Amino acid sequence: MRGDGAFKKYIADRLAGLPAVQAVCLGGSRAAGTNRPDSDWDFAVYYRGGFTPDSLRALGWPGTVFEIGGWGGGIFNGGAWLQVDGRKVDVHYRDLGDVEREVARAREGLFGIERLLFHLAGIPTYIVVAELATNQVLSGELERPAYPDALREAAPPRWWREAQATLDYGRGNYAAHGRVTETAGTIATAACQAGHAALAAAGQWVTNEKTLLDRAGLRGVDAIVAGLTPDPGRLTRAAEEAEALFASSLAAAAP
Repeated sequence: MRGDGAFKKYIADRLAGLPAVQAVCLGGSRAAGTNRPDSDWDFAVYYRGGFTPDSLRALGWPGTVFEIGGWGGGIFNGGAWLQVDGRKVDVHYRDLGDVEREVARAREGLFGIERLLFHLAGIPTYIVVAELATNQVLSGELERPAYPDALREAAPPRWWREAQATLDYGRGNYAAHGRVTETAGTIATAACQAGHAALAAAGQWVTNEKTLLDRAGLRGVDAIVAGLTPDPGRLTRAAEEAEALFASSLAAAAP
């Protein structure tokens, strides 16, 4: 079996040879150096023009190759879940035209928030800018953007408004009626929204929600959720405690 270095080069070389691919990156925990021996391998192909998933299928690696737009059709526009040499390999499609537009928008403090499976708060469209800044370029050349001042100013209040609105809705429609699961869901969702707000205020890139609460200093929300009972008063207090925790984290992150 290939060692990690040889395996990384093998995958990168094969992906770089696909039609229209301009660059290949390694992302996730392996790019950050926080991986375990059994961690997945996350690659991204940056293409311009005529890339097709059929060219990826033609490599013959077992697994599922999705069509472009197969992961919701937004900024995460598709990819593949593969097995190569007994390792789990994820490949993400990145249209360079779309990425360049999001870089320009982020520099103006502009972004959207899209729904994506497995993400409680959804994902900001500047996530592809974060990838450029944090991923390891294995083939080709890509811009490595710094965190834009305009985004650092615009993103925290927007995320914080969403967190507050989520908690307000949860208090009035779930907590007041003793609905434990729904209240827990709104607190968890608001925690991730507040985490985005805090890390944006600190000028720190976010590429997923896996360590978002830890990085934002919001792990204390676990104790709040763990103490929920069907009592409307207790649920309402929990939402208020969560909001106070989130506000404290945001204040600490502000420059």
